[in-house]
Amino acid sequence: MSDTPARILPGIDRPQDLHGLSDEELTQLAQEVREHIIDTVGEIGGHFGANLGTCELAVALHSLLDSPRDKILWDVGHQAYPHKVLTGRRDRLATIRKYQGLTPFCCVEESEHDVMGAGHASTSIGYAVGLKEAMRHGNGPDGKVVAVIGDGAMTGGVAFEAVHQAGGLGTPIVVVLNDNGMSISPNVGALSRYFNRIRLNPKWWHAREGVEGGLTKLPGGIGARFERLGPQLKESIKAFWAPGLFWEELDWAYMGVVDGHDVPNLREALREALAADRPVVVHIATVKGKGFAPAEEGGLEGMEKWHAAKPKSIANGAPAPAVKLAPGEAPAPPKPPQYTKVFGDALVRECERDERIVGITAAMNTGTGLDILQKALPDRYFDVGIAEQQALLFACGLALQGAKPVAAIYSTFLQRAFDQIVHDVCLQRLNVVLAMDRAGLVGDDGPTHHGAFDIAYLRPLPHIVLMAPRDEAMLVHMLHTALTHDGPIALRYPRGEAVGVALPDTPVALPIGSGEILRTGADGKVALLGYGSGVGKALEAAELLREHGIDATVADARFAKPLDAGLVAQLMAEHELLVTVEEGVLAGGFGSAVWETLSDAGLPSRILRVGLPDRYVAHGAPALLHEEVGFTGPAIAQRILAAVGAPDSVGAA
Repeated sequence: MSDTPARILPGIDRPQDLHGLSDEELTQLAQEVREHIIDTVGEIGGHFGANLGTCELAVALHSLLDSPRDKILWDVGHQAYPHKVLTGRRDRLATIRKYQGLTPFCCVEESEHDVMGAGHASTSIGYAVGLKEAMRHGNGPDGKVVAVIGDGAMTGGVAFEAVHQAGGLGTPIVVVLNDNGMSISPNVGALSRYFNRIRLNPKWWHAREGVEGGLTKLPGGIGARFERLGPQLKESIKAFWAPGLFWEELDWAYMGVVDGHDVPNLREALREALAADRPVVVHIATVKGKGFAPAEEGGLEGMEKWHAAKPKSIANGAPAPAVKLAPGEAPAPPKPPQYTKVFGDALVRECERDERIVGITAAMNTGTGLDILQKALPDRYFDVGIAEQQALLFACGLALQGAKPVAAIYSTFLQRAFDQIVHDVCLQRLNVVLAMDRAGLVGDDGPTHHGAFDIAYLRPLPHIVLMAPRDEAMLVHMLHTALTHDGPIALRYPRGEAVGVALPDTPVALPIGSGEILRTGADGKVALLGYGSGVGKALEAAELLREHGIDATVADARFAKPLDAGLVAQLMAEHELLVTVEEGVLAGGFGSAVWETLSDAGLPSRILRVGLPDRYVAHGAPALLHEEVGFTGPAIAQRILAAVGAPDSVGAA
C-alpha cells in the first residue's frame, strides 16, 4: 500500500473547497499548485518565477477568505497564476496567454474572483481603499479586502498615495507586501535596500526599544550625547533601522517579517491582520522561483532569467536540454535581430560618441535593451524602479544641466508619465528623448501592454517631434537624429524581430519632418503612406494590388509630427486615393494628422485610414491579432480594392 497522500488539487474547483482543509493539507495543496504551474508553464511558456513564490500565499488567503464576497487584489497579476488555479481555472491554465485563452493577468471579464484588471504595477492598494470605503458607505455587500503587492511595485508613487490615504482614513484593509527582492530585474533604490535589510536581518524585526536603548549606551560619551539630543532624533534613527515604524508613522499596523512559504504561520498572521479592523501591512518574505532549482538557487541572475518561461523550456521539472542538430542537418539561418537589441547596441555607440548621453529605464532594463548599456557603460545607466513619472522628471533634471537623457520606456507604460511629458518635457522644450519600445500590438501580454495610443496621446503636444522607423537601419538613424535634435523628441518601434536589412556603419541625422517615396506607381490611382511598421504592410499590399491591375505608390512618412506636408499634398494631388497605414488607434493618430494637414491647406482629399480599431485588442500572437484587426497586406489590399470599386478580391496570404 502506497504512503503517498491522495492528491488534493483535483478536488479544488472553487475557493470554498479550501475552507475545511488542515494546515498539513493546505501545505500539500500549495506544493501541488506549484508543480502544476511548473509542468504547465514550462510547456506553454508564461510568467513563471513570481507565481512559484506565491503558491502558499494564494492557498493561505483563499483558505481564510470567502471570495468573491471578500476581495483579493493581485498587483500586476503576473503573480496570480496560483489564484487562477484555485478559482476554477485549473484545467484551463494551459491556455494562458494563448489567443482566446486565459489572460496573462487578472481580468474582471474572465472570473468573478478577479476583482480588478491588472497589468500596470502599483495600483492594488488604491483599488483596495476604494473598495473598502465603498463598503463602509453601504455600497454593495461588506467583506474583507486584501491587496497583494510586490516589493518592486512599492517603488510606484501611486502605491504611496494610497498608503497615505488609507492611513488617514483608517481604512480597514490588509496589504500583503510580497518581498522577494525582485520585480523582473533586481529591484533598485533606497526602498529596495530598506526591505533587504529587513529580510536579511531578522533580529531587527522587533528592534524598536532595543535601538533606542542601545543608542544611549554607546561608549565614549556618545550615548549621553544621543540622550541629550532628545526624542525626535532618536525616533528618526529608530525609523531608519526598525521596519515597522515606516508604516506606523502613517497609521498602519505592521506585521512581519513572515515566512511566505510557511502556511501555518502565514495563515496565523493573516488571520490576526484581518481581525484588526484597521490598516495592516503583513510583510512576507518569499523566494521568486520557489521549488524550481535553477531560479531558486541561481541568485539574482537565475530569478531574472526565469521571470518568464519560454515554451517547452522545462521537461520533468528541470530545464529542457538544448535541441541538438541531427548528423548532417544544417543549422537554421540566423534570424534578424530584435528591435530592442538594435536600439540597445545603437545607444551604446551614441554614448561613446557623446559623453553627455545617458540612458534611463523604469525597471525594464532587459525589456528595453538598456541592459546592454548597463554592462558596457554602467555609469551612464540609470534605473529608477517602477516609477515612470520619476523617470521623466529625472530626465528633465538631467537635461536642464546639459545632459542628453534617453528614457527608454514601453509605449503602454509611458502613459503613466503623461503629465510629466506635457508640463515638464514639452512645456520647457527640454532635450529629452522618449524611446518607446513595444509600439503596436505586442502579443501575449494583451491589452494592458499593447502600445496602441502613443501617436494619439503625444501628437497634440506642442514642441515635440514624433518619428517611427520602418526597419532596424532606420531605427539607428532615428536614434542618432533624436540625439542631435534640440528639444523633445520621441521614436516608437515594435516588439520582436526586425526586417533583416543591413545596419549602417555610420548613422546620419534625418531632416526633421521629411518623408520618403519608396515605390512610384504608374497609374495614379492609389498611394499608400505608411508610418513605422505600417510601411511594411503598405509595401505588401502594393505587391498584391499589382496582381489586380493597380500600380500603387508607397511612401514612408518617417515623421508623424511635423508631418511632411509637401509630400502629403503631392501624393494626394497625383492619386485618386491616399491610404494611411499605422499600427496605432485611428482616433487622433497618424491618419488623422494627414487628413488635418490636407484640410488645413484647403486641398481636396479622398483618404482611407488603416490602423487599430476603437476597442481594446485581446492577447495572442501578433500575427493572429493583425489578422483579427485587418492589419495585414491582404486585408489592406482588399479594402483598397473595395474603395476604388475594383471587381476582384484579394485572398488571404
